[in-house]
Amino acid sequence: MNRTATTTAVIAATFVLLGSYAPVFGTEEAEKPTGSMSIAMLSKYVWRGYELSNDSMVIQPSITASYLGFSVNLWGNLDTDQDADLFGEEGANWNETDLTLSYGGSAGMVSYSAGYIYYGLEGLDDSQEIYGSIGLDTILAPTLTVYRDVDAYPGWYATLGVSHSFQLSENISLDLAGQVGYLSADDADTLAEPDDPGSAYSDFHDGRLSATLTIPITEEISIAPNVTYSFALSDGASDIIKGGSAGGDDNFLFGGITLNVAL
Repeated sequence: MNRTATTTAVIAATFVLLGSYAPVFGTEEAEKPTGSMSIAMLSKYVWRGYELSNDSMVIQPSITASYLGFSVNLWGNLDTDQDADLFGEEGANWNETDLTLSYGGSAGMVSYSAGYIYYGLEGLDDSQEIYGSIGLDTILAPTLTVYRDVDAYPGWYATLGVSHSFQLSENISLDLAGQVGYLSADDADTLAEPDDPGSAYSDFHDGRLSATLTIPITEEISIAPNVTYSFALSDGASDIIKGGSAGGDDNFLFGGITLNVAL
């Protein structure tokens, strides 16, 4: 799909969905929709173990609207000094726009969500995923999420994550999190085993450890410095990640700061 047409379609769809919330603002307080926006400035863009930027800062804005468990989110990535080897052109460039539609809730100690993601990508085929997630409100808050690509890159990706929040003061908190990911392609044409090109890749893929400090500025605004370490989980994953990453490595330490605003 043409990149300009894709971005326009995604943004238009999002604003139509966001606009559908407007009439309910006159209802009772408990039924009002909520919104939030953020902008992250990071030293590197790493997704599912792959380094998707090369020695350049990335800026990632996001906006979300929610109502009665339903949410719509629009997220993007601006590479401030894009590498031509990655996307075909150099310089500052907006190279990804993602639209996520989801529904979530809880029942007792169990939380759940399900949704759809549209990936608008530059230099690659756009794709679509569906996903489901289940978590437990207990120590370390374990959460299992399973994604299914139903378009350009058919396969499965699953993560098991844990997290814990420490209250450092009345307002400031430190969140520590970790997760492991398992990637399984449907066929070798999508992603092949490094030592067996005729077989589809399937292995424990990437791990991630992160620390985020949340510092409120006002009731609606906070800043969140963060640091993340991403690494391959197996020899096969190491080869795959090196081959698909900008710098040809399989582990990355990166960080930045996020500005969060409640609307």
